[in-house]
Amino acid sequence: MKDAFADRIHSALDRFTEWLAGYGESSYDHQSFYASNIGRRAKALYYRRPLLGTLAVAPMVLSEAVFPSARTFFWKPQRFPIADAHYAMGFALLANIDGSEKHHQRAVHFLEVLKETRCPNQSDYCWGYPFDWETRNGTFRGATPLITTEPYAYEAFSQVYALDKDLEWLSIMRSIAKHAFESYRDMETGPGAASCGYTPAADDPCGVVNASAYRAFLLTKAGIELDEPKYLDVARQNLNFVLACQNHDGSWYYSTDGERDFVDHFHTCFVMKALAKIEQLTGNRACTRALERGVRYYVKFLFDSDRLPKPFSKRPRLTVYRNELYDCAECINLGALLQGRFGELDTLVVGVVNDILKRWQKSDGSFRARRLMLGWDNVPMHRWAQSQIFRSLGFFLSRRLNKTQENGAFGVLNSVV
Repeated sequence: MKDAFADRIHSALDRFTEWLAGYGESSYDHQSFYASNIGRRAKALYYRRPLLGTLAVAPMVLSEAVFPSARTFFWKPQRFPIADAHYAMGFALLANIDGSEKHHQRAVHFLEVLKETRCPNQSDYCWGYPFDWETRNGTFRGATPLITTEPYAYEAFSQVYALDKDLEWLSIMRSIAKHAFESYRDMETGPGAASCGYTPAADDPCGVVNASAYRAFLLTKAGIELDEPKYLDVARQNLNFVLACQNHDGSWYYSTDGERDFVDHFHTCFVMKALAKIEQLTGNRACTRALERGVRYYVKFLFDSDRLPKPFSKRPRLTVYRNELYDCAECINLGALLQGRFGELDTLVVGVVNDILKRWQKSDGSFRARRLMLGWDNVPMHRWAQSQIFRSLGFFLSRRLNKTQENGAFGVLNSVV
């Protein structure tokens, strides 16, 4: 029987790939307002002296709210490893759906790009941001390895390896896993539990929940695929930290530092995606229970009256937009992972996909970045989140068509183990 909904998604993806080929692989970014020296100084002042800093960042915040294309005056287009990894996964999914060598070669292209854009002066493969990122803990210089980026690269190489069995991809997977295992500090938080660093810095304060969730997933997947039991031991400690951080209502704060106790949409999805993937790989029942509680919170508090992803259930600051493409992409990813298990979530996700196809995709094939209080942010940004929506729609389509790579992106590489 013909699936009209699947056809609409496939058509949207085809239009997007045509746009991507013409637009190019570099773009502005959500952080473009703050990537320059002036922007970073304003943001640093905001962290040190909030009242004075609020005045300093006000022009950027106002631009985001009413004139988002102004980011082109603040910084330059760049390419982003996290986006390249998502594009590799998206094209690999399309290659698996269609049996298309063209899509396979596009996935390989993005892996070749990742090879070239790895962090310099690191013995193993790893990636971060291409700009200097100002945080409350200081400046993360460009090309600082980030544990929140590397799992996507690992998945991309794993997914394409499942298609073509190129041993070079397997070698890079081993290198990524080795870096993730060896380079991040672990801070014990309880019996059998540890929080990992966000960066390899020896003094990284740890405590960011999604960072440990990412590492727990990466080391679980690599431990199984690459037959490395020592990875699984560390993964369990990071996983136990994440499970212990779940609040009684089912939510997770961004961090355990007592300051960043906000609950937002896409970081909640990051945590639950990691738990869902670990559950699929290991059958861990603690993940199952955490997901059941997490989904109950998620569907109740992180969707708005229009049943679309809401940025925050507990806000840390003023929000100048109604909905965000990144939230929608991660909602679809999570829904595809948990498809068929939670009826209300399934209904919400189908509604989000419909809304993306109806209102968010522009006539040129790209997607709007944000729904503002008035109007839209139409600046296409690969990291925020053209690449994520491309990959999430491809994943949703593959699940709908039952074309998931059972022995690749979401299972054990039996030919490796």
